[in-house]
Amino acid sequence: MPVATERSIVAGIDGSRSAKTAAMWAADEASKRGLPLRLVHVFTIPVVTMPGVITSFEGVREGFESRGLAWISEVREAALVRHPDLVVETAVREWNPVAALTQESVKATMVVLGSRGLGGFTEMLVGSIAVALAHHGHCPIVVARGRQLDVAAQEAGPVVVGTDGSPAGEAAVGFAFDEARVRDADVTVVRTWSELVDHGAIRPHFLAVDPAEIEAAERKAAEEQVAPWRDKYPDVPVEIVIRKGRPVRTLLEFGARARLLVVGSRGRGGFEGMLLGSTSQALVAHSACPVAVIRLAAPEL
Repeated sequence: MPVATERSIVAGIDGSRSAKTAAMWAADEASKRGLPLRLVHVFTIPVVTMPGVITSFEGVREGFESRGLAWISEVREAALVRHPDLVVETAVREWNPVAALTQESVKATMVVLGSRGLGGFTEMLVGSIAVALAHHGHCPIVVARGRQLDVAAQEAGPVVVGTDGSPAGEAAVGFAFDEARVRDADVTVVRTWSELVDHGAIRPHFLAVDPAEIEAAERKAAEEQVAPWRDKYPDVPVEIVIRKGRPVRTLLEFGARARLLVVGSRGRGGFEGMLLGSTSQALVAHSACPVAVIRLAAPEL
């Protein structure tokens, strides 16, 4: 089975309403960037033993494939109604969803998933499939969810990026600037700090820390991180926010008015393990806008 055309936007399709909505987000992204949209359905035939049920294995495969083709066709038609000039590729694949989507991600610009699904994509982001994609995928992963999936809402609010100064955070900042450029949006760079923890380690003398000193150091570090991206994208307005508090609560607060929330797949300090624990689950469950998870090795757009 051929994989994605170079730099295409890949959307996972499983027949759920969430996946269809995510595919429309992916279609909008592909149209803005002038890239192909690739709709992919992956199915795995379950192994069951049921006495009294007689059917051929090939018949089961044909049934799964036929259902996938119908779902793909429906979404493709909707995407072309929305963007008549869009190039749309389709694929129905019998394989493990993690392996298939990881392979698709090699040439893709991004992989877009719904926040909830059916079949092979059930609970995509909060289960092992998402963790595997975060570790092994080769491009950004976007979970399309929240009120920002409405067309009008997509045109309002900044692109918000959470960063902690780590290399993964750097990749996330770069992705956020490019998304803002494509969407003619502002960027809000959010960095949190704690009096108890410094980059993942307990502060040795946390009772004697000076909050103003910590905040000034964090702002200086954030300004230095953002400086190259300001130079590369001079027309993108930027706001840097330094906030004492927990990353989840802070990002959800700013995500409430954002059109996209961007985080690295893993970092240090407040954003460490973003995709692997309760932080990611909270963002996916409660974010008011789509969430993009960026791996360190994500290609530059």
